[in-house]
Amino acid sequence: MISRTHLRQFLAVVDAGNFTRAALQINVAQPTLSAGIAELEKRLGTRLFARSNRRVQLTEAGNRLLAHARAIEREFHLAEESVTGIAPPLRAVRLGVLATVSTAFLETGLGACAGPEPAEITEGSERELSSAIAAGRLDLALTLIRPGETRPAEPLWQEGYCLALPLTHRLAGRAEVAPEEVAGDTMIARRSCEALAETSRFFTERGVRPPFSFRSPNDDRALAMVRAGQGITVIPASLAGPGLATPALAGFPLMRTIGLLHAPNWPRDHPLAQAFRSAAEGNVARI
Repeated sequence: MISRTHLRQFLAVVDAGNFTRAALQINVAQPTLSAGIAELEKRLGTRLFARSNRRVQLTEAGNRLLAHARAIEREFHLAEESVTGIAPPLRAVRLGVLATVSTAFLETGLGACAGPEPAEITEGSERELSSAIAAGRLDLALTLIRPGETRPAEPLWQEGYCLALPLTHRLAGRAEVAPEEVAGDTMIARRSCEALAETSRFFTERGVRPPFSFRSPNDDRALAMVRAGQGITVIPASLAGPGLATPALAGFPLMRTIGLLHAPNWPRDHPLAQAFRSAAEGNVARI
C-alpha cells in the first residue's frame, strides 16, 4: 500500500530537483528519503526517477504518478482545513521565466492573476527552463516556443527584433535603419539574448564591428544604458519602452515566439496561464 509519506517524499524530490535538497525540505535524513523512494518504486513495480550526475528526472511512470500525487495532497489539505478550520499554506506555482521576457509584461501577467496560490519564480535561459520542465521542477514556463515543440505548449505572441537607440540619437526618427548606418556607433551587448550569435554574425557579415561599452545579462540595466546614451543594441520588439527609439533593422528577418510551456498534467486553464493570455492580448508590441 502507498502511504502519504511515500507521496510526500516523491513530491519533495520532484519539487527540489535532487535528493539532498528534498531531504532538507521535509526534514529527514537523505538515506531515509532514498529508502522511502526505493520502497515506493518497489511497491509500484517501476522506476519513478532517472538518476544521473546528482540530478534526477521523472520517468514516464513518474510523470503519470505526479498528477495523482498532487491531487491526493490537495485532498489531504482540504480535509485538514475542513476539520481544523485552519487553511494549510498553499503550494506555490513554480513559474519559470525566460530572462529576455520584459519585466513590464511579467508584472502585468502576475498582477492580473486571480489564483489564490503564490508564485515561486525562477529566471533562466531557454535551455534551463526546458530542462526544469522536463524534470518536474517547474509547473509552467514563459519562454521561447520553437517550431515542432512536442510538449504541451501554447504560443502567446510572435515578434521580430529591432534596434534600440536613445531618443537623442541621430537616427532616432527613422522607421528603418541599415546596419551600415550604425557602423560607427558603440554597442551594448545583451548577454542573455537568445539571438546574440545571429545578431553578431549579421553585423560581422556586413563589415560592422563596433566597440562595446557595456555587456550585461540584465536587460533592464542594458536598456537603461541605452537611454543614458552609452550605446545602442538590438532587442525583441516587446522590450521597447519609454525613452527608446526602436527602428527596424533592415535585412534582419529573425523572429521569435514566446509562449507557455506546461508541465505534464498541469491544468491549461490555471489562473496564471489565463492571466498571461490576457496580458499578451493587450500589452505586447509586435513588428
